[in-house]
Amino acid sequence: MSFAVSLLIVGHANAQQPTEIVEVIGQTPLGTGVEADRIPSNVQSANAEELRDQRALDLADFMKQNLASVFVNEAQSNPLQPDVQYRGFVGSPLLGLAQGIAVYQDGVRINEPFGDTVNWALIPDSAIETVYLMPGSNPLFGLNALGGAIAIETKDGFSNPGTRAEVHGGSFGRLGLQFATGGSADDRYSYFLTGSYLEEDGWRDFSPTEALQLFGNLGWQSAATSIDLNVTLADTDLIGNGPAPIELLEINRDAIFTRPDQTENELTLINLIAEHEVSDTLTLTGNVYLRGSDIGTYNGDDSNFEECVDDPGLICEVEDDEEELIFDQHDNPIPASDEVVGAAVNRTGTEQDGTGIGLQAAWTGDLGGRENLFVLGFAYDDSEIDFASSTALGELDATRLAVPSGFFWGDSFTQITSEASTTGFYLSDTFNFSDNVALTVSGRYNDTEITLRDRLGTALNGDHSFDRFNPAIGITARLSDGLALYAGYSESNRAPSPVELTCADEDDPCRLPNAFLADPPLEQVVAETFEAGFRGDWPGGDWHAGIFRTTSKDDILFISAGALSNEGFFDNVGKTNRDGVELNLNGQSGNSMTWFLNYTHLDATFRETLVFPSPNNPLAIDGEVTVAPGDRLPLIPGQLFKGGIRASIGDRVTIGGGVIAGGDFHMRGDEGNDLERIGDYAVVNLRGDYRISENVRIFLNIDNVLDEEYETFGLFGEADEVLGDDFEDSRFLSPAAPRAAWLGVEVVF
Repeated sequence: MSFAVSLLIVGHANAQQPTEIVEVIGQTPLGTGVEADRIPSNVQSANAEELRDQRALDLADFMKQNLASVFVNEAQSNPLQPDVQYRGFVGSPLLGLAQGIAVYQDGVRINEPFGDTVNWALIPDSAIETVYLMPGSNPLFGLNALGGAIAIETKDGFSNPGTRAEVHGGSFGRLGLQFATGGSADDRYSYFLTGSYLEEDGWRDFSPTEALQLFGNLGWQSAATSIDLNVTLADTDLIGNGPAPIELLEINRDAIFTRPDQTENELTLINLIAEHEVSDTLTLTGNVYLRGSDIGTYNGDDSNFEECVDDPGLICEVEDDEEELIFDQHDNPIPASDEVVGAAVNRTGTEQDGTGIGLQAAWTGDLGGRENLFVLGFAYDDSEIDFASSTALGELDATRLAVPSGFFWGDSFTQITSEASTTGFYLSDTFNFSDNVALTVSGRYNDTEITLRDRLGTALNGDHSFDRFNPAIGITARLSDGLALYAGYSESNRAPSPVELTCADEDDPCRLPNAFLADPPLEQVVAETFEAGFRGDWPGGDWHAGIFRTTSKDDILFISAGALSNEGFFDNVGKTNRDGVELNLNGQSGNSMTWFLNYTHLDATFRETLVFPSPNNPLAIDGEVTVAPGDRLPLIPGQLFKGGIRASIGDRVTIGGGVIAGGDFHMRGDEGNDLERIGDYAVVNLRGDYRISENVRIFLNIDNVLDEEYETFGLFGEADEVLGDDFEDSRFLSPAAPRAAWLGVEVVF
């Protein structure tokens, strides 16, 4: 979906705020608020001031520390490449994960079209005015909103006048710069410009990061009309060297396995948004956008290329004690030498050019003497994708850097073009039966067309079509002035992405992110969510207690297979459930202190008997593991707790702290739940501000104060192939960052 869903929504500001009224999920307000107890779900929100006070690194880091049911797998051990989970569904920049969260910026869906991935590093954090975290399978958010959706509204000069600048630095060689300036003239014209720059060496060996973000807005408004032109630019160079053998981490937690694992992103997003109030009851909104996203990867991995036994002097691919002679880019056998044994250098390039348009009308008024809101909308997105990849044979040096040779594996070359287009029609109606009871009915029809064309042959050619109508219904009832209940049911779907359609053969697993094969058909995923709960408030805060169940049918997961830790394939795995309980408590003491407590119990399970390949799992039988109904999905903790407090001491000092505690979980490749879980940790973070003057303040952040050693991601691999026979444990883990501190200064002009 290219355009924001403009359904009036109220957010519970679990980010240390009491309940407040907010108007829309999308890019522009509709002008009429809805009370919190009229919304049949547990919405969370945060505004620019809360994000700034937290001093989080980016939006993903803020959600990890503050928002309920959000968990982060630090798979790459790079701070700008997190796998963000919400209620057991993930939004990640990495191919190979079953994406289940839809993300929007000013109404533009920013999940990448090739794999539905979310590049958090491309979101301009200093431009965020408000962010909403919407739960459930709300159909109005279009494709991929299986477990939830994130809607970001950016700033303009009308509401953000003035100039500010910030610099901070500290652990891991980090240097961060940020500025913002905005203003307006005659209450008709406005401008806003912000930018940020971040560089650091990383806390693990050979893991530097560099990221640049720019955002600009030009606005015009009259009594009934507003027009905004938003431009987002981003350029990042991220190295996240990922999981390492557990025995290597016991020697040195900074150590990496093989390197580099480099991702370069370039983004240009131009979005024109308009809103016009036709009358007191009718508002029209629309947008049109252009989005270009280029992604390049350079990954140094171990390999299964060895000198042939049957054809000595030549190179073979060896797997399961079977060898196959391989040929280079010129279709010649590759002569054996040290320069071509031990490493593979995988390169990819992905160019994604997207366009989209959205139109919407919203009517507010009386229906049968009762207040009613009706929304009708249309959205169209089209993306053209060019993808190319190759694998060069190489060797590992003393630092396990993959050094490429001049020989490329001929079968590794891939060049495909793809076009993915989605048309959506949606509607929503919220009817107030009385002052205390409201009913919301909504739905959306999605039609997705995906074409794949193999530029080197015909094996990858394919034409795929997916369509579905997704309904939703919800009811709210205000039981008293401080107590309300809600209940809702919703459905959403996700069409398989091009990368999943070209990597779905269990007999020939892909080496992510760059090897693709003929495409066995995959079914689209359909998620059904039921949730219900109570919420209320008292003079010093608010609370919420709710339950939810999301059932995914034909869920798509990446199944580990093959000798290497990054090999596998996508497959429909039948039915999965994510059942949960959420408890939220927020409080405020005058103007000097705010606090929050969030607890989530989540039971994410397979619901069918399945057999998965997992060749490096030590308990696998003939390289396979059996999954029984009730076995837990990997990488999802069963419990999550967060708490935080922020207090002002006089007029100059503000201190705050928070704790994040996560339960344990099973590793990828242990879908049968046969091995010991990992995880189970608690982390304490501290924050402090000192206001030197009205315009200058210094701040200090300390993360992981107690220097807790823990992991949030794990899978299986073959460590002994690179490190030697002394490394027998097949478990690979991604360690979380140790204690770190950053000191900064903010100046307001």
